[in-house]
Amino acid sequence: MTTIEKILAIANADERIRGVMLSGSRANPDAPVDEYQDYDVSFAVTDIVPFYNNPAWFEAQFGKPAIMQMPELLRGAANDGNFFYLALFPDGVRIDLSFTFDEPYIDDGEPVRVLLDKDGGRGFFPPIKVDEKYWHDKPPTALCYRSSTSNFWWCLQNVAKGINRDELPYAMEMLHEVRSCLQEMLVWYIGVQHGFNLSAGKYGKYFKRHLPAPMYAQYAATFCMNDYYDLWEGMKTMCDLFHTAAVAVGAHFSYEYRQDEEDAIRQHLHTIRTKFIEGVDKV
Repeated sequence: MTTIEKILAIANADERIRGVMLSGSRANPDAPVDEYQDYDVSFAVTDIVPFYNNPAWFEAQFGKPAIMQMPELLRGAANDGNFFYLALFPDGVRIDLSFTFDEPYIDDGEPVRVLLDKDGGRGFFPPIKVDEKYWHDKPPTALCYRSSTSNFWWCLQNVAKGINRDELPYAMEMLHEVRSCLQEMLVWYIGVQHGFNLSAGKYGKYFKRHLPAPMYAQYAATFCMNDYYDLWEGMKTMCDLFHTAAVAVGAHFSYEYRQDEEDAIRQHLHTIRTKFIEGVDKV
């Protein structure tokens, strides 16, 4: 019995469960299929109380997970009456089970698949329009583009400062800000190349598929940082890669690229790096 067949068997055997909906990557026809995809499943139920904080019910139906998380029992819980079971099983299968109750599902445009509807569209699941464009990356506005370029170059000086102070946690946290801007710009670059008719994936997980091989090699190299020297080299690579992507995106949309800001920060980084090398040589 496949995982989907098992999910449907559980739902069909319980009159309180009126329908089953699949979302996430398994509902996205453009997403690559592999053994690591989660099963993002929602059960439409007439009453959530029997299913709320009841891991014994979950285990009786699905088996004992290797590890399970129930977000509503952790800090930051929404406390909105909903409940989720996030379960990873010993065979590697992961099921994220949520519940729909009380009101019909609200279609927000995200592609989903209704696997079971016992009430034939008269209950929890009204007719749902599937629009695959929901997943596609969106072009940047002029403000988003300007904000990304400004933040990228500005935060680099904080990374440099952290390095020269030997404050590694601070430097790496600032580098995370820089990397976020780089990844955002690469998403837009991919969109420009492909007409914004695809997705670069969450956190850029499809970069290797969509970026030109030399650019992806540059991107991958920015993660190889074993010491401060590597960090300096990684920053330089990030600067070069960002420049390539940002200039291309700016030109495509006729957005101004502030080369003067890049030049100023590159000069500042050169000065700070020189002081770093001089300081190491004195030790």
